[in-house]
Amino acid sequence: MGGGDMGKAVMLPWILGALAVLSVSLVKAEDPYFYYTWTVTYGTRSVLGIPQQVILINDQFPGPTLEAVTNNNIVLNLINKLDQPFLLTWNGIKQRKNSWQDGVLGTNCPIPPNSNYTYKFQAKDQIGSYTYFPSTLLHKAAGGFGALNIYHRSVIPIPYAEPDGDFTLLIGDWYKTSHKTLQQSLDSGKPLPFPDGVLINGQTQTTFSGDQGKTYMFRISNVGLSTSLNFRIQGHTMKLVEVEGSHVVQNLYNSLDVHVGQSLSVLVTLNQPPKDYYVVASTRFSRTVLTATAVLHYANSETPISGPLPAAPAFHFHWSMQQARTYRWNLTSNAARPNPQGSFHYGKIIPTKTIVLANSAFLINGKLRYTVNGVTYVNPDTPPKLADYFNIPGVFTMDSIQGLPSGGAATVATSVMPVSLHDFLEVVFQNNENSLQSWHLDGYDFWVVGFGHGQWTPNKRKSYNLIDGLTRHTTQVYPNSWTAILISMDNQGMWNLRSAQWGRQYLGQQFYLRVFDPVRSLTNEYDIPSNVLLCGKAVGIRP
Repeated sequence: MGGGDMGKAVMLPWILGALAVLSVSLVKAEDPYFYYTWTVTYGTRSVLGIPQQVILINDQFPGPTLEAVTNNNIVLNLINKLDQPFLLTWNGIKQRKNSWQDGVLGTNCPIPPNSNYTYKFQAKDQIGSYTYFPSTLLHKAAGGFGALNIYHRSVIPIPYAEPDGDFTLLIGDWYKTSHKTLQQSLDSGKPLPFPDGVLINGQTQTTFSGDQGKTYMFRISNVGLSTSLNFRIQGHTMKLVEVEGSHVVQNLYNSLDVHVGQSLSVLVTLNQPPKDYYVVASTRFSRTVLTATAVLHYANSETPISGPLPAAPAFHFHWSMQQARTYRWNLTSNAARPNPQGSFHYGKIIPTKTIVLANSAFLINGKLRYTVNGVTYVNPDTPPKLADYFNIPGVFTMDSIQGLPSGGAATVATSVMPVSLHDFLEVVFQNNENSLQSWHLDGYDFWVVGFGHGQWTPNKRKSYNLIDGLTRHTTQVYPNSWTAILISMDNQGMWNLRSAQWGRQYLGQQFYLRVFDPVRSLTNEYDIPSNVLLCGKAVGIRP
């Protein structure tokens, strides 16, 4: 059967047993340590029918699936055998009190070629389907991404029957052009072109096998660079149960829009006549529709896939926004912790401040750049997190980006916005462009409380969902529309707020939130790691 380690149906006890056998564990209650060594190399794979250079982790494309249980500790030695500095970021992992391990250029020096760095982090108080991917340059366009699945602790129930098996599906757009050529194109002032295809688990053909009458979890993540996708399974409905760590009201869907950087989990019961069925991921909101197909194979099937592909939604942005509004928190269910999700009454908290963030495209020195409130971000040689810790001046500014959009010319800066620990923020993403945006915040999840067309005004708060909005780490913002979120700023550190669409992020649509308490305390934030990599102006400083 195709699909690598992500195409196999696996039983949860088997996963946990394999974790115990294959990894060294030091058990402390239910918080064991697991040790990994990953080597990053180039390799050649035939992806869209032609051989091309890809980024492998332990000779795998996509990279290995990282399986953990809530509160597991991960110690992962990453060896970089590429010809460029490299980092992995753990998309959706909150890194509680630990932005040192976030793996982005604002917090970490990249790992030089023929060198290594050991990440140490805990999957603290989280469950769900997540991903990891390269945060450096355009490496993500060549691979290096994979799934990161976090299962519930044995003492914490889940609001559905244990599935009979578990499939991971990494869906995403793909380019035949090399990552270095794509980077050169962006550097020259051109936007990312339309992709060449769509992949499911790094392939154009793969198979998922299951038994008739049984129920399987499909963990679906959009790991692409720029393109929203719609996901569907021929002849089957999907019960949505989890979105980026939130247990949600379990509605049934025929198809689901999954935007860049987003993840969700559905339950699918194999309750149809025994045959093979299409699994489809296709581009959304594009004149040309690119499609990837896989096969859902009933074990007792003797009938190959047939018939037309299941149709994509006939309608576009309004339909998608209406679907997004149906994602709601399951208030009576717990998530990774025993208390019900609904016990946190986020809608009754008065925000300490409102921030409105508008994305836009500018020409700066004749080249395309993307901005947030008129500021395009540039990565300095010294990560702002290190500059902040060592009090190194001249690396970043905390007054360059404002909390409201302003007119005028675009500016270039290493922009950091200060936020006080324990603030409760209302953030509005205002998208006045004609393309959908996808925004991600490291270190947090946030309540998505409103979507709307046109310009946001304070009067729009009347439409907010202040009862059962779900929490997630990546939200879409529709064209010429706004999305409102609420964030409890309870995780000290330097946290990247960025476009999840990688070309826009690379060309400046990002900045950092410095979540800070003036009293330095290990209660709020872990100390600098003893193995920290130093670069730029931090070279030679003793931690």
